[in-house]
Amino acid sequence: MKDVIRRGSKNRSHDESPMVQSLVPYHFTPFISDEFDDLTHEYLRSYWQAIRRNIWLIAGITLFATLAVAVYEIRLPDQYEAQARVEIGRESPAPGLKDAASNGAGSTEDSVYFNTQLQILTSSALLRRVVKTLDLEHEETFLHPSQAVQHSPWQRLVHGGAIVGPGGDKDDVLLTKPGPTASIRDDLNDAKKLEPYVNALSNGLKAEPIKETRTEIKETRLIDISFSHSVPQIAAKVVNAVADSAATMNIERKSETSAIASEFLQKRIAELQSLVRREEEELLAYAAQNQIVSLDASKNTVVERLAGLNRELLDAENERRKAEAAYQAAVAPNGAETMALENTIQNTPEQSKLAELRQRRVQLLVENTEEWPEVKEIDKQIVEVERQIKDGRATAAANIRKSLEARYRQALAREQSLRDAFNEQQGATIAQNQAGINYNIKQQEIETNKGILQSLLQHSKENDIAHAGLSNSVHVIDYATVPAQPVGPKRLRNVGLAFIMSLGLAMGWVLVRESFDDTIRSINDVEKKLHVPALSVVPPARAALNSIFSTVRPLPLAGDALENHPELLLGDADPVLAEVYRQLRASLLLSRDGFDLKSMLVTSSLPSEGKTTTAINTAISFAESGANVLLIDGDLRRPSLHRILDVTNDHGLSSALRNGLEGSELLALVKNTEVRGLSLLPSGPQMNDSAILLDHEKLRPIIATLESNFTHIVIDSPPIVPFADSVILGAEVDGVLMVVQGGKSPQEIVLRSMKLLDDVDAVILGVVLNNTKLQPIDTYYQSYCRQYYHGSDAKAAALPRESSQSSNSDS
Repeated sequence: MKDVIRRGSKNRSHDESPMVQSLVPYHFTPFISDEFDDLTHEYLRSYWQAIRRNIWLIAGITLFATLAVAVYEIRLPDQYEAQARVEIGRESPAPGLKDAASNGAGSTEDSVYFNTQLQILTSSALLRRVVKTLDLEHEETFLHPSQAVQHSPWQRLVHGGAIVGPGGDKDDVLLTKPGPTASIRDDLNDAKKLEPYVNALSNGLKAEPIKETRTEIKETRLIDISFSHSVPQIAAKVVNAVADSAATMNIERKSETSAIASEFLQKRIAELQSLVRREEEELLAYAAQNQIVSLDASKNTVVERLAGLNRELLDAENERRKAEAAYQAAVAPNGAETMALENTIQNTPEQSKLAELRQRRVQLLVENTEEWPEVKEIDKQIVEVERQIKDGRATAAANIRKSLEARYRQALAREQSLRDAFNEQQGATIAQNQAGINYNIKQQEIETNKGILQSLLQHSKENDIAHAGLSNSVHVIDYATVPAQPVGPKRLRNVGLAFIMSLGLAMGWVLVRESFDDTIRSINDVEKKLHVPALSVVPPARAALNSIFSTVRPLPLAGDALENHPELLLGDADPVLAEVYRQLRASLLLSRDGFDLKSMLVTSSLPSEGKTTTAINTAISFAESGANVLLIDGDLRRPSLHRILDVTNDHGLSSALRNGLEGSELLALVKNTEVRGLSLLPSGPQMNDSAILLDHEKLRPIIATLESNFTHIVIDSPPIVPFADSVILGAEVDGVLMVVQGGKSPQEIVLRSMKLLDDVDAVILGVVLNNTKLQPIDTYYQSYCRQYYHGSDAKAAALPRESSQSSNSDS
């Protein structure tokens, strides 16, 4: 029955999934209804808790950013803004031009011209002209306003930027002479040298069209030019110089365009007049040189002769093709012999004689054989006649070839002769036609140049009229005066915006960091992510020792154990820490539903999470209740309890496991400590094969023996993830206490550790959040607890004094 209770299988539902069984202990039933509360309020609550946990970090970031912006704003000089107003009129040509009506009536062209002038007001060319006009290269206060008269940062801070600007001659802000006129090439040569001044003007200069708000038509032809600078006189001078330079450049551009056009037209007219005279002379000389009398095609004998030669050439080509075909047929193999055979008369003497001889031979063969002398004689005669006939045919074929070749040569020669005559006549015809074409081209060029000359003469007259009627379309309506009040910087507004933005960014950064943080940090994280109870929350030990509310007194241990081992914080060291572990003891003893908690394993997922500290303090808290407690160092690889409690480690748990000790031999290995009611079974000699040595058959009798002699057994073990020792030990004890360091242990690692324990039917009692920053409510209870203890100590100290005083009065 004890084994069943230890593993907790009796108290688990068979309907639960393995994952739920691995996470929910037998004595803990989660409240399902709590998980389905209003998610919006839950998220807001979690965000608020995250912000409260990091309130000092948020406050530090916000304060630092706000102070940095405030210092920056205080160091900035005051900015003064001057403003002038110009009017952009219609761009209409001078009276008398033919396209004056069309240009003046086009709304699209007018808008384009207005936008163009708006861009010119802030162009680099105009700004370079302003720099030269005001001689800003030698104005030291333009690029370095700090050399001018400035107020102290404290004055700017007190007045919030509303300080009257420095004094000066406010009338000396208008141009006394027009700015220098420079060509584009000269202007580009100075561009690199004037670039810093142009950039400074461009950064502070604004040109904004004015909108009318009192009528339905919002568009106007007015533009406000403004410029900001730390010196008010410079701001006014720059604005007025920009306005005057824009007007001057506009009229100069129009005059320059008209002058350039007039110069070009006069030069081009003179060139065309000279060219027309020279081309007419060249045309007459060309006609005389090429003997061009008439270009009429009906009177041209050269063309008629060329047509006759063309007809004769076609006939000669046909005759040559026929002769060539006959000659090629004769030259072919057996071609001439065939022609000769066709032309030969069949009844020639040789043919008749051959027929007679063949007939006689037939008659002789009737009565005689082929060996008959007379038959042989006739055969010789037949062969001779056939040879004569063959020689005659060969002679005839040769004569036919020669005849056809001669005919072909004659036809080819006639064709070549006609072709040479045709080519000669064709060249003459082409030359005459080319001369006529060139004559026409030259004549057309002369006519074209005469037309261009007439057009240029007309444009020259129109340009003279337009130049006489030029008018400026850019007018200065209002000049700028020296501003008296600064317009910036808006220090209070900027500092306020910096505060709001830095606060929002700090809060956002904290929330993002919290959302990506998967570690266990609070009781809510334990119950929601691990689904096990959080039995205790242990605040940081160093903070508890250094607290101004705690009175540190060492434990009654040998030597300076408290100084060398800060994990020993119970006893009289700090009442709050003592109550934390006493509350843990009460939770452990009262959470078993009537079953005794005899043996308990204290472990963690990763090293350095505080399991040894928890094991020691839990054992001491059990001992304070008058129980006989045994603390076992189950970390056979890296033991430490013997050093903390100042006992020897010659023999211990490893010795009992290796030698199979039981009964009195096992109890002889237990060491007494300086803490009343607390004993220690050290680990024994250090070993690396503890997983092999830790066996269920060996552990079960050892734990049974110790449980019969001690009220409670607390086992300190190595971490679960790197080693299997804790899993083996967890299967043999009544319960396992998981230690999780707040903000260090990832959720996946802790869940994996709990799953390993559940695989061996170990009962997880709960989680101790160690070294965890307390929540605001916990901090309140901690402070209240300290006040309570200090108040109790003060009353206890006052009672003896009152009793002594009363005894003295009685005496």
